[in-house]
Formats: sequence, C-alpha cells, structure tokens
Amino acid sequence: MLIGKAAPEDTSLHPIKYKWAYDLYMQAVRNTWFPHEITLKEDLDDWARMTEDERHAVEFMLAFFNPAELIVNRSLALGVYPYIKSAECHLYLAKQMWEEANHCVAFEYVLETFPVDREKVFSHHLDVPSMKAKEDYINHYMRRMTEASLDVETVEGKQDFIRNLVATNIVAEGIWFYSGFMVALSFRQRKQLRNFGSMINWVLRDESLHLKFGMNLIQNILEENPELLTTEFADNIRNIIIEGVDREVDYNKDLFPTGILGLNADYVNQYVKYVADRRLEELGFTKYYNVTNPAKWMSTATDVYELVNFFEAQNTSYEVDSHAHGKKKEVVPSVAE
Repeated sequence: MLIGKAAPEDTSLHPIKYKWAYDLYMQAVRNTWFPHEITLKEDLDDWARMTEDERHAVEFMLAFFNPAELIVNRSLALGVYPYIKSAECHLYLAKQMWEEANHCVAFEYVLETFPVDREKVFSHHLDVPSMKAKEDYINHYMRRMTEASLDVETVEGKQDFIRNLVATNIVAEGIWFYSGFMVALSFRQRKQLRNFGSMINWVLRDESLHLKFGMNLIQNILEENPELLTTEFADNIRNIIIEGVDREVDYNKDLFPTGILGLNADYVNQYVKYVADRRLEELGFTKYYNVTNPAKWMSTATDVYELVNFFEAQNTSYEVDSHAHGKKKEVVPSVAE
C-alpha cells in the first residue's frame, strides 16, 4: 500500500512496486539545473525600458513565487513524505523538495539582480490580501497533516491526505504556478526578459514532473483504497479546486490592476480556468468553466507536455546527461497537439 506510516520493511528500494516513481526520479536527476547558469544582463537592459505596469507585474509575480516554492516544500515535507510507505516515492519526493528549494533560490537570484525594492517585494505575501489568501488556502490543508489527531490508517485520514495533495499539487503547482509561468513567458513573447523566460522554462519542466507524480500518487491511492471514492468526497475535491481558482482570480486582478499591452487580468484568468478544466478532467471530473485557451502559443511552446500526452512526452531544453559526468546536452522538444 502506498499510504500509511513507513515501517522498517518499507525502507528497501527493492522490489520496486511503483516503477513510475523511480522513473520520475531518474528523469528529475537528468533535469538538474542551477540558477546562476543563466545570465540576466540582457534582461536588465529590458527592465530599464519596461513600463511601471510591466515592472509591477514581474515584481508581484516574484513576490508570490519566492515564498510559495518553500511553502510547497513544507507541505511535501510535513504533509506527504511522512505518510508514504514507498521507498521509490521517497526518492522522488526528496528530489522534488530539493527542486522547490532550487526554484526559491532561482527567484532570489532574479530579485538580487533586478533593481527592485526587495523589502517591499518580500512583504507582499504578508500584506497583500489576495496573495495572503493563497498562502492561507495551502496552509489550511497542510496544517491538518501536522495535527496529532490525524490517522492516515483511517478513511478520514486518507481523505485528509488527498485533500492536502490536491491543494498543494493540483491547485498550487498545477494551476497557480502555470498561471504565473504563462505571464512570465508572455514577456518573452514580447521579446522581453528572454533569459528570465529560459529560467521559467526550466522551472516549468520541473513542475510538470511534480504534477505528473502527484497525479500518479492520487490515482494509485484511490485504486488501492476504493472506499474513499464517495460522491461526497468527490464533490469536496472538486470544490477544493474551484476555490483555488477563485483565489487565483482575485490575485490576478492585483497582478494586473490596469493591464498592459496584450495582457490583462481577464486574459490570464481565462487561461487559469482553461488549465483548471484540464486538471479536473485528468482527475476524472467534467469541465467546470468550459472556456477556450486564450494563450494558444502556450499549447505549442510549453504547456503541451503536461496537458497533452502528459505521461510520455519528452519536452526539455536542458538536460543533464547522468552518464557523461554531468555534461549537458540539448534535447529537441517533442511537441504534439
């Protein structure tokens, strides 16, 4: 069984029961990257030419991502890792937690490089209601995982585990983060902040594996515990996702209070709802929002590998060859609609 308190016999990697988790770990190792491998000098030139509204959008986005990566890390450490028995899943979760820390350092690197008011940016996630509401949303589910009364051997405990995983993995990583990625990459579409865009591509590739792992984890737990699949619980999970979208919609209104050329809150929120519908379908629900993708360029440039043929696509622009002593190689993306 996947879920439960790990026992001594669960610490052996062999025999591997959940090969998908081991394969994801090996892929994650090949994907390893470091923030300072990207130079941001050209982006500084772009920054000097950007409007105040454009700079606000970038600063606001960084203000969310910088602590959010560590919030996800904490949720994994306290709310997922301790309740999984599989050694191969523990391998992947250890790498995922390192990646979340690496993402935090990556955004810290950007904040150190761009001429922003760092104290102001650092305080946004505590002072801006829409940003704080997103953190409170995650912490609500994660907090339950640390309560002494939690027992993941019970039906109710297993359901609490899945609620936390849905909030962290499906909503935060699979919807909120993708909203931010689309905004960041839209600047590259405008031929701005192209090196920052390359960094976002690397973060996005990591997050696509995180989402893939979370989806597999949820599906396998439900397969092993069919008693969890009640109508009431299904409705609860669906509502958790819808609430998460509501939090993101409010946040994006603060991200784009006036909008910039070709990009505003309505545009981004349509994309949020489009992605949310895809996540709902991946979990076996019907669409809720029934909107089209307003950012068609995302479907062919970056969004495709976690939304189309998600479990087989090899889409990267950077990969470490683990058999060549860390030598880096380019991998041509496999893009199919």
